[in-house]
Amino acid sequence: SHVDGEGTVITTETFLLNPNRNPGMGKGEVEDHLFHLLGARKVIWLPGDEDEYITDGHIDGVLTFCGPAKVICETNPDSASPRFNTTQENLKALEGQTDAKGRPIEILRIDEAYTVEPTSEFMATSYVNAYIANGGVVMPEFGAETDAQAQEAFAAAFPNRRISTVNMLKIAPGGGGIH
Repeated sequence: SHVDGEGTVITTETFLLNPNRNPGMGKGEVEDHLFHLLGARKVIWLPGDEDEYITDGHIDGVLTFCGPAKVICETNPDSASPRFNTTQENLKALEGQTDAKGRPIEILRIDEAYTVEPTSEFMATSYVNAYIANGGVVMPEFGAETDAQAQEAFAAAFPNRRISTVNMLKIAPGGGGIH
């Protein structure tokens, strides 16, 4: 789950409502725990990714907050890809949402690194699986044609932070991410 620090949580159903994560708990009960544990006042639920069996479709493969009521969300533009429908469904669920303060969520869209051939079945090719720190952002790169667009989007979304990249094919070829 991602939080904006102002009462909004965005998460996925495939993750938090998965029986292997919160057995027997319904959406309302999970929300009550998020309200209590995180001080949240609003939860935005995205479908997630039912085919992603390692993390059950964590939100860090879908989007990241880049400011109050502002997210960077990944999509897959290749209609032949199995990820195309998944990313479109998540985007559709996010569109028109408001944060805990009633502000419309602004969505900055970027393409995921869809042209990269993963080096293992566990490899995540997500740019939004980044580490956001005070003064900087460490984001993945994959040697893909989409790297430059993703870096430009992060630079625009975080104008007062230094953007650094890490080649994930070199440091995590078997899976994992920065976040």
